Amino acid sequence: MNAIDIINKTKRSQTLSYEEISWLVRSYTSGLIPDYQMSAWLMAVCLNGLTEEETLALTYAMRDSGDTIRLNIPMTVDKHSTGGVGDKTSMIIGPAAAACGVNVAKMSGRGLGHTGGTIDKLESIPGFRTDLSLKEFEAVVKETGFSVVAQSEELCPADKKMYSLRSASGTVESIPLICASIMSKKLAVEADCLLLDVKYGTGAFMKERSEAEKLARLMEKIGKAAGKKCKADVTDMNVPLGRNVGNALEVAEALEVLRGNDRGQLYNVCMDLTADMLELAGKGTHEECRAMAEEAISSGRALEVFRRTIELQGGDPRVCDDSSLLPQARCSYIIRASYDIEVTYMNCEEIGMVSLLLGAGRLTRDDNIDMSAGLVMHCTIGDKLTAGDPIMTLYSSICSDFSEAALRALNALGRRRTDRMISGDR
Repeated sequence: MNAIDIINKTKRSQTLSYEEISWLVRSYTSGLIPDYQMSAWLMAVCLNGLTEEETLALTYAMRDSGDTIRLNIPMTVDKHSTGGVGDKTSMIIGPAAAACGVNVAKMSGRGLGHTGGTIDKLESIPGFRTDLSLKEFEAVVKETGFSVVAQSEELCPADKKMYSLRSASGTVESIPLICASIMSKKLAVEADCLLLDVKYGTGAFMKERSEAEKLARLMEKIGKAAGKKCKADVTDMNVPLGRNVGNALEVAEALEVLRGNDRGQLYNVCMDLTADMLELAGKGTHEECRAMAEEAISSGRALEVFRRTIELQGGDPRVCDDSSLLPQARCSYIIRASYDIEVTYMNCEEIGMVSLLLGAGRLTRDDNIDMSAGLVMHCTIGDKLTAGDPIMTLYSSICSDFSEAALRALNALGRRRTDRMISGDR
């Protein structure tokens, strides 16, 4: 086999064999195939796609490029989100599902760009460790039913190398490549059940629902072909999920839901996702599982799971009762409406970029982040505000001049002039 023949076959829409795809991935990961040849093949995939069989073969080859993890724990459920703004669902549905008797053992990544990472959010809890050994990870799940740890460097090295190349070569936007990237990592952690939350909208990678549905169907097929109980949900990311965007701010909002104090949009999304996890695990119908999830919140059992998990992973469990123990921003700024307005549209990605500008995110994986930074939305699409009403509050410990962030935030709301709308309180 050689790279030129494989590139030409994909360029001509000829189906590759399992052996050819495995050889390609293995040879690239080991350095036998140079970046320029792999870039050519990735571009051919972007232009011509892959069959479902080729996508499954690519997923397996990427999974098998490194370690796989099988925990000695009965009935484990994993969940993956394709990323969005304000997505703190794992911190709610994990404890809720665990409180209902399902083991949620999750490896997560850090945030990059406008989407936040679950690992960063959890590490905003003072002392919380995500660098657990496999033995420690397993012990936490066995005791509480829920744990989240940072993804191992030995997991799917082919994906890490290929993703960097895709980013540099303009070959990110390909449904088969996205599917193989996500599913290879999910299958490397051998959970019994897998829930996939595929987002669409201005704050998601997939802007159109139709594209998100294609990706969801393909990932679900790949998961089932690999022998997993698998379901893919398609959810809206045209507005931030909840009110808070930013690491410690999102933990605080997740805790409000777990305390039973917030029954809004975020609560409803999380209860549906938890019900799906429980249904996959054989706990009952969707309606029965939704009722179980709601009871786990109202009884306080989900909060107690989270409290114990925090404690076992080195964090301060007192945050479950007092969110002021989370990192607090030194500076804040309230953006107010200068005149009566109606919020007609949100560019959710831009709102995420505002949070990044305040210090809550990173542009490269080595960037430091401000755990206290972010923003709180005081309105959503369809809301009518009068002059002086708050639109959003910005928070940062590294930024004291909020003028650029405030202007960008207002530009993300509808198609209205913003120069006369900027006002604020420090």
